[in-house]
Parts: sequence; structure tokens; C-alpha cells
Amino acid sequence: MTPVTSLALRQMYKGAVVVTVVCAGMSAMVAGTYRSTVGDGLDLASLQALATNPAIRTLFGEPTGLDTAGGFTVWRTGTFLAVMVGVWGLLTATRLTRGEEQARRWDLLLSGRYPATAVTVRTLLVLSAAAVLTGVGVSTALVAAGTAVPGAVLHGAGIAATGVFFTAVGGFAAQLWPARTSATMGAMALLVGGLLIRMVGDGVEWLSWLRWLSPFGLLELSRPYADDRPLPLLVLTVAAAAVTVAAVAAGRRRDLHSGWFRPGTGRPPRLVLLGSVPGFAVRRTLRTLAGWIAAIGSYYLLIGLIGRSMTRFLADNPRFADAAAQAGFTGLGSIQGYAGTLFALLAVPVGVFATARIATLVDDEAAGRLILLYAQPVSRTALLGAEVAAAAAAAALLAVAAALAAWLGATVVGSGLTLTDALAGAANVLPITALCLGAAVLALGVAPRFVALVGSLPAVGGFLWYVLADTIGAPQWSQQLSPFAHLAPVPATSPDWAGAGGMLAVAVTAGAIGLWAYRRRDLRIS
Repeated sequence: MTPVTSLALRQMYKGAVVVTVVCAGMSAMVAGTYRSTVGDGLDLASLQALATNPAIRTLFGEPTGLDTAGGFTVWRTGTFLAVMVGVWGLLTATRLTRGEEQARRWDLLLSGRYPATAVTVRTLLVLSAAAVLTGVGVSTALVAAGTAVPGAVLHGAGIAATGVFFTAVGGFAAQLWPARTSATMGAMALLVGGLLIRMVGDGVEWLSWLRWLSPFGLLELSRPYADDRPLPLLVLTVAAAAVTVAAVAAGRRRDLHSGWFRPGTGRPPRLVLLGSVPGFAVRRTLRTLAGWIAAIGSYYLLIGLIGRSMTRFLADNPRFADAAAQAGFTGLGSIQGYAGTLFALLAVPVGVFATARIATLVDDEAAGRLILLYAQPVSRTALLGAEVAAAAAAAALLAVAAALAAWLGATVVGSGLTLTDALAGAANVLPITALCLGAAVLALGVAPRFVALVGSLPAVGGFLWYVLADTIGAPQWSQQLSPFAHLAPVPATSPDWAGAGGMLAVAVTAGAIGLWAYRRRDLRIS
């Protein structure tokens, strides 16, 4: 093993282990509980209704092989796991390539016998191997749960190929943009675009050919546990290889610390919002906020457009509504209950967004960009307060954007969701966002390396535990550990004011402790 390979392995193995365990564990759990939750109640009429409903196909993909535990597991978790592996692959690829180069930690390494392209290739190969191991873990878990071996192998191969593809996309984006943030946003835009293309291809019959243009569509077209088609995965593998070759070629034709898309030079200075610390905090949040609004708004516009079809389907097929209730999603038979359930999911991206804004402050500190600022009469309290306020305001705007998009979609199809109901449902998740902010500030003061992990825990970890605890029948007290257990399905019911107040109190306490610790610790310069 070369030193470069060993370095890449050391930098990524923890995340790879977490992703593999989550993917394998979720697959085994859904397959193992198939008979007790859904399988015994499925009949031919129910399967036909599920497969032909355009709203179901748009959200979750084409249902195939639902009469088997493996097919149902692929339909229920396949897209989610593919997105998880893809996001991890592209984020890690941009971090270990463009991020290391931008931080100048590659300068000494590249002064030796390894050229930049060789380091990039070795890094991408290590990440691709991790994606393959994740696919092996998924296949092994499905076989252990008693599903058919061919379908398990094909599905695991699809998850692995998706991870390899987006790892290559992250490596390619790292050659195009000279900043890690821009490279990450470019790669994420492709991932979101691929997901939207799959949704359109599934929802509109005459556009079903679009699925061949999306990695998620190709994964679906392989149809594990039904037809077991390897050709779409072969296409995805060839695409991943082509993107990897393009990344290497692009890397050979650029200078170190540069990219193909260079920022413009010679433009007049843009001084808007640079007159104060709060103004600057707002300014550097705006561009990121615009991208998040576009992504979340598009998703909730789709949610509004298919709301009428979804509620009618669940009202006509109570077996599936019961299965959703067993997974913790109740009241889906009415538009208000449907909106309340889908708005609860909004807490995850908004919480992650708020955490990412505090993580940006950690990156600035580590890169030494705060040294001159703190040499001025600017206190840490003022800077952190401005960042938290900007993040909180941006999170609230994200919630409003989601509400407006869902209301607009619902209005177009005449489903009966009012603007007041939509705003109430979106605002209902803001206490969880506050928890994420408080946890991120706490980590900033106590353990700055873990801001992203700790800050995302209330939203991401809380949601996963909420669903898992319901599925495995965990004790009631343990289910209450999730913030989502204290969210009422607004607008179907009144808000849980006690739960919201408790979450806000915990958030304020965590933030105060984090601020106290942040003011007293040394600056961390990498």
C-alpha cells in the first residue's frame, strides 16, 4: 500500500464504516420486518393500485417485486440508500482532493514523486473501494434476512455503482472549480438533478426514457427481485469510469490551486453588506441560501402537486396507510395529515443547513481567516451571535419557501391545503432547527472538529431513531428521546406547545454553554 493510499484510507474510513453500517442495517431491518408490517396484507389489487399510482411512483420509484421481502426493501429504501452513498462519496471526494489542495496540505506531498493526478486517482480508487464494500454489506444483509441471492447481489451492485459514480463526480468537480465549496455545490447540483429526472421519468409515462439519463433511474431499471436486469448497472459503471477518466484528464491540464472555472478578475468591488459583522454574516449566507431554497422549494412544490393523488390513494387503500402508521407516519388519508407528515421531514434539511452555517465558522477559524478579525475590537460573542442570527433567519426563510411551494402545488391541483395551514406546518419544525443550532454552537465551543456531526444529530439522528424505534417496537421512553416524538402533525392537529418549549429551552441552554466555552478556548488553526 502506497503512502498516498494509506493517507486517503485514514482520512475516510470512519465515514465509510458509518455509511456501510447504516445501509446494511436499514436493509436488514426492513427485509426482516416485511411480513409483520406489510407482507401478510398485500393482495393483487393492492399491488396493482400501488404500481399504477403516479404519485407513489414519483416519490418512491416504480414498485416492483413487492410480493417479496427483497423487492419491498429495494422499493422502500433503495433511493434513500443510493442518495446517502452518493452524497457521502461526492462530499468525501471533494474534501480529500480539492479541500486538501485548497488548504495547501498537498503542497509538500506534491513536491515529491507523486504528481497531482496520481494522488487524485489513488484517492478516488480508495473511495470507490469503500462504495463497493457498502454494496457488499447491503447484499450480505439482504441474504442474511432470507431474500433471494440474485436480487440481493444486483441491488448491492447498484448501490456500489451509484457510490462509485458520485465519487467520480466529486473528483471531477474538484478539478473544475478552484474552491471546495463551489466544487461541492456543483456535484450536489448534479445529484439533485439526477433525482429530479428520475422522479419525472417515473411520474410521466411518456417521459419514462429519462430514467436512462439518471443514476437513480438506472438503479431502478435494474429491477432487483423482479427481472434482475444487469444492463442498466453496466451503463452506470461505464458512466462512472468515463467521469473518472474526465477527472484525470481535467487535472492534467490545470495548474495547482486553480481550476477550469476561474473567478472573474477586474470587476468593480461589491461592498454590499460589508460594513458590519452582522451584514457580512448575512452576505455570505445568501448564495448558499438561494441554492437550498431552489432545492427544497422544488421538492415541496412536487409534494403539493401530488398531494391530492396521494391522499386519495391512501384513503382507498387503508392497508398502506396502516403500514405508514406503523412506521410513525399517521393521518396520511387527509391533505392536512399528509402535509403535517411531509413537513415533519423538512426538519432534516433545514437542521442540516443551520448546522452547515456554524461549520463554516469552524472552517474559517481553522484556515486562519478569523485572526485579523479578532485582532480588531470585535468580540467572539458578537461574531458568533451574528452567525447564529443569520443562520436562524435563513432557516426560517427556508421553512417559508417550503410552505409557499407546497401551497402553490396544492392550489394548482385543488387539494384544499390553505396557505395558513402550510405556513403552520413548516413553522412547526423550527424548534428542531433550533436544537441543531444549539448543538452546533455547543460543539463549536467544546469540540469544534465535530460541529457537523453533533449539530446534525437532533435532525438526522432523531429522525432515523424515530422511524427505527417504531419499527422495532422500542420502549416508549426510548422513543421520546427523538425530537420528532414531540412534533404534532400540524396542521392536522394543534402544535405540541410543551414539546416545542422544551426543545427551545434545551437549544438555548446548549447554545449558552457553547458560547461560554467558545469565548474561553484558544483559536484552532490547522
